[in-house]
Amino acid sequence: MQQGLLIVISGPSGVGKNTIISNLLDKLPNLRYSISATTRNPRPHEVDGQHYYFISEELFLKKIEAMEFLEWAKVYKDYYGTPKDQILKLLEQGIDVILDVDVQGALQIKKAYPEALLIFLAPPSIAELKNRLINRHTEDSSQIETRLRYIETEFQNVPSYDYFVINQEINLTCSKIEGIILAEKCRVSRQEANFLNKIFGNDNNS
Repeated sequence: MQQGLLIVISGPSGVGKNTIISNLLDKLPNLRYSISATTRNPRPHEVDGQHYYFISEELFLKKIEAMEFLEWAKVYKDYYGTPKDQILKLLEQGIDVILDVDVQGALQIKKAYPEALLIFLAPPSIAELKNRLINRHTEDSSQIETRLRYIETEFQNVPSYDYFVINQEINLTCSKIEGIILAEKCRVSRQEANFLNKIFGNDNNS
């Protein structure tokens, strides 16, 4: 069985990561979403255990000590982390897993799991991103400015990613990422000896 693909999506707040991931999950039956843990307060539409595991800072720090996260980072004033056990089990079963992770966490994952596929999702422009943040009505003006200031740090890390996709139109963006996933799954390095069995079965010496 071919190992599942670990896909990491990063990008500025408001760029549309949740919408893109939701569309990909609808289109790709072998894809699962990994729910992250966070210490931040839930937004009005968010459900615990569906969008995030919302936990206290005290519990989060205990999980760090117990090495329960594949990656973790402090973003703005809150902690975010990816529980690792369930992800590794899914990958071993040949199931693809997609994560929505900040650039700090993405680089940690790449270091711990080099086979991970990192995709950076960018807005068409900073002005468009600011409009999206304002129109979603989930942050006040000071929070929006904090997020916009962080963008420079995020873009400085783009060279560490495998792919860069501008999210101008949802369907086009999803098609591009679907193509990236398909191409990555066809890499010889990801299939290793499996491709011989697929073609020749057990008769590899003929």
